[in-house]
Amino acid sequence: MAILNHDWREPALESSRTDTMFYSPFIPHMLYQYPFSGAFMTDFFKKHTLITGTLLLTATGFATRVLGFFYRIFLSRTIGGEGLGIYNMVHPIYGICFALCAGSIQTAISRFVAAGVHKGKQIFRAGLVISLSLAFGLTGLIIRFSAPLSHYILMEDRCASLLPFMAASVPFSAVHACVNGYYYGTKKTNVPAISQIVEQTIRMAAVFLIADILTESGRAITVELAVVGHLIGEVAACLFSVLCFCLFTSRGSERPSDPDVSAVTPAAANPHTPFFSKQSGAQSPLLSSFFETAPPLMALALPLMGNRLVLNLLSSAEAIWIPGSLSAYGLSSREALSIYGVLTGMAMPFILFPSAITNSMAVLLLPTVAEAQAEGDQSRISRTISMSLRYSLYMGILCVGVFTMFGPELGTGVFKDSSAGVFMQILAWLCPFLYLATTMGSILNGLGKTATTFFQNVAALILRLGFVLVGIPSLGIMAYLWGMLASELLLALLHLLSLKRIVTFTWNTWDIILKPSFFLIISIGIYYALFSIWDGFDTLPLFLSTSLHIGVLSLCYGGLLLVSHLAKKG
Repeated sequence: MAILNHDWREPALESSRTDTMFYSPFIPHMLYQYPFSGAFMTDFFKKHTLITGTLLLTATGFATRVLGFFYRIFLSRTIGGEGLGIYNMVHPIYGICFALCAGSIQTAISRFVAAGVHKGKQIFRAGLVISLSLAFGLTGLIIRFSAPLSHYILMEDRCASLLPFMAASVPFSAVHACVNGYYYGTKKTNVPAISQIVEQTIRMAAVFLIADILTESGRAITVELAVVGHLIGEVAACLFSVLCFCLFTSRGSERPSDPDVSAVTPAAANPHTPFFSKQSGAQSPLLSSFFETAPPLMALALPLMGNRLVLNLLSSAEAIWIPGSLSAYGLSSREALSIYGVLTGMAMPFILFPSAITNSMAVLLLPTVAEAQAEGDQSRISRTISMSLRYSLYMGILCVGVFTMFGPELGTGVFKDSSAGVFMQILAWLCPFLYLATTMGSILNGLGKTATTFFQNVAALILRLGFVLVGIPSLGIMAYLWGMLASELLLALLHLLSLKRIVTFTWNTWDIILKPSFFLIISIGIYYALFSIWDGFDTLPLFLSTSLHIGVLSLCYGGLLLVSHLAKKG
């Protein structure tokens, strides 16, 4: 799925939801009970890092996606659907590089840091050296062979001028991923969260500025503008995360008194220690700590790397074959790229917008579950699974209602393209299974079942590829949309069955499926009853009016769920 939307990376680390709900009457009540309310709240948030981390990542995720919508609207109106299609075609190469040098190592760093915070910086340094070494090698290869890759692999010669810019962003992405892995492992999400805003803001500012300069000079705006923006955004995020790591990461977190790290503590305490000491070429503590840390780190990262590589290759094949299959259906090359651009650059960003919540939880799931497993706390794992199930389906069911009702208005109001709205209506049914698969896959990875998630993801991708190769030439793009639905449904079911065999958890069909579906139907009824009497939003611009209508529906749905939750607690 990540290949369909380059700005939405499936998080390598994933997090959990908690059953604690913040509603306004609760917090004042607690504050009145405790005289030292500031100390109480500080202690409360320290104990509930999942809540605070998820809230922070969700807030920044939503902010980033809102900014991203303005950015995509700008791109869609400057380079068009065909330009978006070409732009998205270079991302398979970038995705493969990220899988090899960043994503898997980020996951390994996070898991090892979560299991032993006292070795955090040591683990980070080892992962960074490995990640950057791979990144620079891949960058050189892509720049050297950009023309053959475009002609023989991507089958689009216009991608040749774009690949060097994408390749140059790989080392910066690797550094950013390693820093994020460290912070996710310590469950400190502020730097990764803010770096999302920094990346998106600077990318947009740079692209808008360059576009203004090109327009004033009378030069045409081409797809190169988008890849330059991508590179600038990655550089900004990398520099910001490194600066924060250097300035704000406490050396005390190494805890040199721990007996299991006493041999490597001198290097950890002094980052300027040379690789070799002056005593007859003896190996320095820093190099010794690298050789101690790197093997177990890579023992976890290599299987993940292989898994991610296979998955990215399959996803890349999918992205490359879709335009060709559309041509076999009878469309011209330009029409095929335009449809592909509308799907990947217009419809999918809307479908993936609410996943800011599940992705934020997913970022913290892996270290949380890994920590609970290390402590032998099966009840905590069970509670995490049950709550992740509930809230993923709550949100997914709401999104089905939102996109089926308002898809056409969103497509027309934002992108001036009615086909984007049609795609949204069909893909709306993807949401519950997509969000469910994301969180359940994270928990499986946190439990060490990476091979299981790998084979299940491969099965889902192969199913989707079958729809691409067989369905699209006969039925057009609709075959692919149905293929996406079928593959995500299969993946969600496989993940659930695998978890059920490992951990006992509560599955209440009424609570997680029937109740939210019933509340959605009631909310739709309230919505139509309200706006049949009065619609004060109809004079506003279409997108703003549609957003307010969606807000009303969501408030009705959320209010019913909240009332149900409070009644159950009471």
